[in-house]
Amino acid sequence: MAGIQTAVRNNAHIDAPGNSYTGPLVALTSLFFLWGFITCLNDILIPHLKNVFQLNYTQTMLIQLCFFGAYFIVSLPAGALVKRISYKWGIVTGLLISALGCALFIPAASYRVYALFLGALFVLASGVTILQVAANPYVTVLGKPETASSRLTLTQAFNSLGTTVAPIFGAFLILSSATAAISNPTPEQLDALHIAEASAVKFPYLLLAGAFLVLAAIFAALKLPVVDDEEEEVAHTGEAAGSAWSYRHLVLGAVGIFVYVGAEVSIGSFLVNFMADPAIAGMPEQTAAHYVSYFWGGAMVGRFIGSVVMRYVDAGKTLTANATVAAILLLITVLTTGHVAMWSVLAIGFFNSIMFPTIFSLALKGLGRHTSQGSGILCLAIVGGALLPLVQGGLADTIGIHMAFLMPIICYLYIAYYGVLGSKPKA
Repeated sequence: MAGIQTAVRNNAHIDAPGNSYTGPLVALTSLFFLWGFITCLNDILIPHLKNVFQLNYTQTMLIQLCFFGAYFIVSLPAGALVKRISYKWGIVTGLLISALGCALFIPAASYRVYALFLGALFVLASGVTILQVAANPYVTVLGKPETASSRLTLTQAFNSLGTTVAPIFGAFLILSSATAAISNPTPEQLDALHIAEASAVKFPYLLLAGAFLVLAAIFAALKLPVVDDEEEEVAHTGEAAGSAWSYRHLVLGAVGIFVYVGAEVSIGSFLVNFMADPAIAGMPEQTAAHYVSYFWGGAMVGRFIGSVVMRYVDAGKTLTANATVAAILLLITVLTTGHVAMWSVLAIGFFNSIMFPTIFSLALKGLGRHTSQGSGILCLAIVGGALLPLVQGGLADTIGIHMAFLMPIICYLYIAYYGVLGSKPKA
């Protein structure tokens, strides 16, 4: 974050920053991987629970409403919590709550009640929200301010690795049972098959609960650098006056996060059903789930490339270029059918790659002691992932899943504006 000079105290060593930040960044990278994995697993859970409970698209999008709605409810309290107990213990708290959310999938599947699944997702997402509020700004202050965007892009690349692996994991452990069941849907056996399909989520989420608990124990034992707000020095003291809400580029950046996450989640949520459409590819859901990995894999590749390239190019202009290409690809998706439409929408993942970390770092630029509050506001805006998929779900139920992809085009056009104009701090 340009304009912020941060003094960091290391619990383990009082060393030069270059010698003390590598370990913490490696540890934080595991968090980015895991919450990317969890978030993308929703894209597999959506078509699965749609079959189990015989839902329409709007009802199915309640999954994303509960998951991303947690960001809206929990983000600001999470920012206050992290400020009070430190980044490290905020991370541990987030991991424990996430483990609880995963464990709640067991009774939800046993009783086969959709509302219980939604409740479990809300608890899980609350933990992930605390992780994001703590980890995103922590990455930006662990190193030189001018390379903050590059560092966040690199850690987001591992987030994308999690999103790339998750569809394959979900297709094998969750959708495989659904595929087998749907192949011979005897009416008398239908209820029993739905029970079996619901139970398919137990083992994967039990594994994830264990992973969260292991990471919580590891982070509790680690000695991480302490970043106190009192230790943050701002190059121009005027930049730290007022509150985070007084920064125009932060507020516009929050809108950018809202529409970006809304667009990305909307696209990802509909990919399996979109590719199963006979007019597109007519794939079985389990096969389509593997292709979802191309969407998220493109984001992973783009973020690894972006972590290097964005050291040398203007972040705002790159954001605008990527958003413009994404809008064009969506337009091609809407206007065509078959494999052209399929590969056009999958290619958007690559151009999504640098958007979240770039918007995040541009929006936090020059906030000084308001960085934690600013991070909470930006994470609050992730509620776009709860609301915009509902809009697209309503469109899919009325004008069809194909034409519903018109909605994210508007989102990318706003992001293009933010890159060249909205991200400029007011003089």
